[in-house]
Amino acid sequence: MIKLGCNAMLRNPKDRDQWLDVEPLIDFIHELKLDVIDFQLDRGFPSKTPDDLLRIKLKCQHYGLPIGYIGIGSGYVGSSNGLGAPLPPDELQRRIDEAKTAVDAAAFLSAPLIRQFAGAIPEGSENREALQSTMVQSFQQVADYAIEKGVLIGLHNHPPAAEPTGDDILNLLHQIDRKNVTIILDTGRWRGSPGTNREGKFDPDLKFYSYIEQVAPHAAYVRAKIYKIDSGQEEWLDYNRILSILKAANFNGNMSIVFEDRNNQCDAFESIRLASQYLRRLLSEI
Repeated sequence: MIKLGCNAMLRNPKDRDQWLDVEPLIDFIHELKLDVIDFQLDRGFPSKTPDDLLRIKLKCQHYGLPIGYIGIGSGYVGSSNGLGAPLPPDELQRRIDEAKTAVDAAAFLSAPLIRQFAGAIPEGSENREALQSTMVQSFQQVADYAIEKGVLIGLHNHPPAAEPTGDDILNLLHQIDRKNVTIILDTGRWRGSPGTNREGKFDPDLKFYSYIEQVAPHAAYVRAKIYKIDSGQEEWLDYNRILSILKAANFNGNMSIVFEDRNNQCDAFESIRLASQYLRRLLSEI
């Protein structure tokens, strides 16, 4: 049975540059009677100190909310003018160290995996093979550190430097070649999908649902993007189709609501409430 949860990350409506504190979001997700919660370590957390992490862990434990994953980082390749670009060595090392810090936090919080951006390197990027090699080696370094902590690395289909295809993600998984590396499947961040722009347009020549179909058998976690839900059902993504794909792939893991507002006529909390009702209904029917 697919478990439904929610990503505890929302922008402050009074200051879009700030993030709401995670603790009230934990209360809200518990109120919705969801099954699991996940976090972005650098957004809404009071700090990464043991005291603060323990308080979050105890709150989730009190509510019976397992922590599904810890998100961190911006990936291991830069971007310039829509193309891939190398990161300065000190920035690349900082991102690797940041990921290792997230591994430590995940182990402390009893979260099984961390989320890492894993996009595509566009054709035309200078030294494309070298950029790919650096990205692969960086994931390997983090994975080798994480395996000693019993933590998995989840490759999330998300730039940098560009939205990937299914082949991009599966090729990266194969090249990294570490048994503790898996995939966190995002329903909205594929090349050509409506979630890649503000208007909800998609490229009919890029069959992004086929990318979901490719990757689903390898996925350990699903991020269920919600864009336009004020009607009571998601309007940009076809979740009947997505859930059929997941069922065919025998996916039985966690599915987490990730809300990205696209001009809904209700606030984020009501949108997430509508999303939880909508997805629970669909999950009960598969």
